Amino acid sequence: MRRSMATVCLSGDLRGKLEAIAAAGFEGFELFENDLLSFEGSTQEIRQMAQDLGLTIVTLQPFRDFEGLPEPQRSRAFDRAERKMDVMAELGTDLFFVCANTSPQSTGSLERIAEDLYELGERARQRGFRVGYEALAWSKHIYDYRDAWEVVRRANHPAVGLILDTFHIFSRNLELSAIAKIPKEKIFLVQIADAPLLEMGVLPWSRHFRSFPGQGQLPLDRFMQVLRETRYDGWLSLEVFNDQFRTTPPKETALDGYRSLVYLQENPLEKLPVQTGGVAFVEFAVSEEMAPTLAQFLGALGFQKRGQHRSKEVSLWQQGQINFILNSEPGSFAQAYNQVHGTSVCAVAVLVEGVEEVLQRAQTYKAPIFYGPTGPGEHQIPALRGLDGSLLYLIEAQQEMDSFWAVDFELAAPQPTPTALQRIDHLAQVMPAAQVLSWVLFYRTILGLQTSNLLEIPDPGGLIQSQAAESPDRSLRLVLNASQAGGTLAARFLNEYYGGGVQHIALATSDIFGTLERLQNNGLQLLPIPQNYYHDLEARYALEPALLERMQALNVLYDQSPEGEFFHAYTQTFDDLFFIEIVERRGAYQGYGAVNAPIRIAAQTRLYKESLRTLSTPLRFRPD
Repeated sequence: MRRSMATVCLSGDLRGKLEAIAAAGFEGFELFENDLLSFEGSTQEIRQMAQDLGLTIVTLQPFRDFEGLPEPQRSRAFDRAERKMDVMAELGTDLFFVCANTSPQSTGSLERIAEDLYELGERARQRGFRVGYEALAWSKHIYDYRDAWEVVRRANHPAVGLILDTFHIFSRNLELSAIAKIPKEKIFLVQIADAPLLEMGVLPWSRHFRSFPGQGQLPLDRFMQVLRETRYDGWLSLEVFNDQFRTTPPKETALDGYRSLVYLQENPLEKLPVQTGGVAFVEFAVSEEMAPTLAQFLGALGFQKRGQHRSKEVSLWQQGQINFILNSEPGSFAQAYNQVHGTSVCAVAVLVEGVEEVLQRAQTYKAPIFYGPTGPGEHQIPALRGLDGSLLYLIEAQQEMDSFWAVDFELAAPQPTPTALQRIDHLAQVMPAAQVLSWVLFYRTILGLQTSNLLEIPDPGGLIQSQAAESPDRSLRLVLNASQAGGTLAARFLNEYYGGGVQHIALATSDIFGTLERLQNNGLQLLPIPQNYYHDLEARYALEPALLERMQALNVLYDQSPEGEFFHAYTQTFDDLFFIEIVERRGAYQGYGAVNAPIRIAAQTRLYKESLRTLSTPLRFRPD
């Protein structure tokens, strides 16, 4: 199948859209009528521009409210069709795109609609064109592709065929098996769109929330499986209306579109998820001046400095299975990252089985690969470009990490102190709202992560949208947060950080109360939680008074599910950029305590405002 994209998917003017479509690797495009009407040049210029870019004009679309009309509207509809064909001839495209009528004046008679399509098909045949007919989910009569196929079958004209659109099919919850019985030569075009599952009218759902395959929740793999049974080998074209895509650069959006079709056309066996072993290490970009302050913060969390890099200003801090790297190397990627973002997470390393296979997938999906400079005998770790220029390192899961560190670092023996924190539970990233779908696609296609439903979290300054991306075994868990409201904690992070990145790191313990008591003794300051929260907990969950009292004393938040319980607490924010969450999961609880997010955000906002009033630097810990 050949890959195409409708110009309506992209922002910008027509020339920029076509250049983006060609640069992404598409072979053709659907010319949306509004893009034609707003173009300052002639149709011949569009035709030449497409030829220069190596693109086929798949169709000029749409042609609306045509079939099943009474006179004189019927005659006027055919006059409009003739003029449309004149434009098609100038453009050099051959597919006349008819979407089902929405006019209340139209009839639902399949026989009458078939007669109109036959006549239109005959006129088209005489000019070397074909007519494609599409069921429209909000059509007055033909909103089911099976009815559209019946009309095409009754028209019985060689120049009349069917257009299938996944959104119109799935938004109506239509059964798919009938597609396999349609002769492939009668399918003239297949349009593809994904979408989140939303409870709303079909028209606004279509106009604002369509997405590329892999970014939504429609069962497109099932559709492709049935389509393959027809042996269809024509155009597979993206037609996506999305508010976010209208605000992002067209080249970025077109490249995501191309990646999504590659993903959709993969053999299902190739979509088996990448086997991950969790986070190998988190790397902080920190200036030489701030490095001692960050080291004190980690010390208060119970981390020990275990090693110094053999050739760079890089140190290794460990606790349990958690590895933090502090990078202050002059002239390094980390230094450049620090100059833009401040003290921040510049890289995350993920353990995967089969690094080379993941890199091959990255190349297939045109994801940039990064190799940093190394000294003699040091490890060369491949990385993918992550959110806002950060790095996602890939390390072979079977590699023994102790030997890995021994190659690049001068290691010191660990001090015999109790290990309170055991592993990284999850990472939370904040990103611009317009980038969320792009990163959902990245994590799904490259790492095979599965995404959850979108949640809306109240913030004193607006709403934050949040969803999880997890490996099947949940060894790797990411939380993706964004907000279109300018006054939220997420928006403030983007402003302070000058872009998206890791806002918090959740560290797991098996004894949250003992851990927090130990860390407070180290001088760690926790985020204070209001007393009213614990009164509500008592009413909701009937927890033991002694447990509630201990939770309140240590500012512990709580959630439960039928499978288990979740206890979590937060440090105060470091440099108003990132913070640490400490979590204990009991039983088979798999969530993230989202019910408590509004409480946490309100507490953080309150502290931030207090820091502004006192003009103090918001470094939220007390060193020894």
